[in-house]
Amino acid sequence: MTENIDAVARLLESQDYLPDRRLATTLFLALRMGRPLFLEGEAGVGKTEVAKALAAGLGRRLVRLQCYEGLDIASAVYEWNYPRQMIEIRLAEATRAGEAGLKDNLEAGIFSERFLIRRPILQALEPSDGKPPVLLIDELDRTDEPFEAYLLEVLAEYQVTIPEIGTIRCAEPPIVIITSNRTREIHDAVKRRCFYHWVDYPDKERELAIVRRKAPGAAEALSREVTGFVARLRGMDLVKPPGVAETIDWANALSALDRERIDPEVVGETLGLLLKYQDDIASIDRPALERLIEEVRRDMAT
Repeated sequence: MTENIDAVARLLESQDYLPDRRLATTLFLALRMGRPLFLEGEAGVGKTEVAKALAAGLGRRLVRLQCYEGLDIASAVYEWNYPRQMIEIRLAEATRAGEAGLKDNLEAGIFSERFLIRRPILQALEPSDGKPPVLLIDELDRTDEPFEAYLLEVLAEYQVTIPEIGTIRCAEPPIVIITSNRTREIHDAVKRRCFYHWVDYPDKERELAIVRRKAPGAAEALSREVTGFVARLRGMDLVKPPGVAETIDWANALSALDRERIDPEVVGETLGLLLKYQDDIASIDRPALERLIEEVRRDMAT
């Protein structure tokens, strides 16, 4: 299913994800050479969907680590089940009081794998079904630099060191996809261990094909006007231009309103589905809406 670039593209397309040639090439090389794939780009351009489509197409489990500020090893990799450990200690003390070496035996017993809670990274290294999953480390730019440093061991050796147990190595590495919205720069040491791809906004024709897949109930003329209008918005000086996800939501919403074309009234009423900042919404008044729609229809006529 991933024997060449075209096969990778077809695999993603089978899950309604339409990649461009550069993305399909980079993903093929990452799979062929066993390297993590680092996807960077604006929010809403489809970075996370690559991992979802790949996992579904390959029939692999998707293990997702959603990053956030303050993410630590206990939440990302593993932690000990302290309540169960305390119960074990109390039971042992009550039933085996006075036993020689009780403390040493307890310490060895409570720091065993049956008390280990596996978080996403450890789940990916030790899959329950024995089949390497797709590990999605989503929005790495939201984390702190110390967590990035910890990732280096995982990405370099596909292993995790637990002081009480030792080093856990995976039999077969997972497929790793890392995403970033570039709210801050990721350290070069992480990027060097990955193949890199910038996920850009699609051109109008590819976005139209995406809308046809993801909003099948939308009329053809509506889909064309929606993608043309969104392309025009992205050319404006906005705080946050709409992503592909917003285009799809808007097309589905207009279809739910039984619209077959866009007009200033319905665009004004639903502009919040495309733009997520009030300053952006306020910057597009009625004359601007009329001008944008006129330009879209003029482009469609040529």
